[in-house]
Amino acid sequence: MTYRLELTDDPTALLALAGEHLAADPVLATVVATVAVRAVGRPAPWHPQWWVSVLDGDRVVGVAMRTAPFRPYPLYVLPMPEPAALLVARAVVERDEAAPANGALPAARLVTEEVARLTGTRAVTARHTRLFELRRVLAPPRPPGQLRLARPEEVALCLDWYRAFDEAAAEQSGRPAEPGHAEHFDDAYVAERIDQGRIHLWEGPGGEVVHLTAANTPAYGVVRVGPVFTPAEHRGAGYASAAVAEVSQQVLDAGLRPCLFTDQDNPTSNGIYQALGYEPVVDMANHDLR
Repeated sequence: MTYRLELTDDPTALLALAGEHLAADPVLATVVATVAVRAVGRPAPWHPQWWVSVLDGDRVVGVAMRTAPFRPYPLYVLPMPEPAALLVARAVVERDEAAPANGALPAARLVTEEVARLTGTRAVTARHTRLFELRRVLAPPRPPGQLRLARPEEVALCLDWYRAFDEAAAEQSGRPAEPGHAEHFDDAYVAERIDQGRIHLWEGPGGEVVHLTAANTPAYGVVRVGPVFTPAEHRGAGYASAAVAEVSQQVLDAGLRPCLFTDQDNPTSNGIYQALGYEPVVDMANHDLR
């Protein structure tokens, strides 16, 4: 079987070509779909931004993208046949853009291993992740306070917590934080999210803000929840469970499907989300080249 690649830096072109493929399994495709939808009509960013569709004849059988705004600008790969994954890897190297791949297994691993083979490096798995979907919320005990939308004057607070999320998640998983992973977040990014009503804060009875739960732009009927962050001094009080449950219920009430990712090595987040009714969909992984 012969596959061919269609590569584009235009998210509108990607959605026109591969939209039906993404919509066929929108939870699995959530990262590619939300990134492409958000990029429509925006100026080209400072970092690499392109998508590649793998076609068997006129049928799309796989999609990958290189849009990550942090080094080493890894690819994100959706499921595809093994020969297609190898073809994507070779195309990346031919573009002189050797990079590891994150995403669905085994495709992301195959892409990374082939890039490593072609460049004389070594492929390693940096993190095992898991995608979950929620169909019915199992309401947790409710802590004091209430969930509310973040306000424009809270950009600085939300930005601090966005940037702190990765370090906290890494600590809970027993691994080092990825250097530079959160540096791309800035005031404009967070302000836009607040303006769109995508960031929720839990406010205690005394008015102190103790937790943040965000949600991404809907794409093909799916909303990805995250990041979810509670400062260390407020953990263990049930804020994350209550906030994620309420945000997820809002998504369901809007006729959409909530999903989220966890680090498989983080027992805290995996336990919280499964207790709320989140069910595993697929295991994925992040990779490095060394």
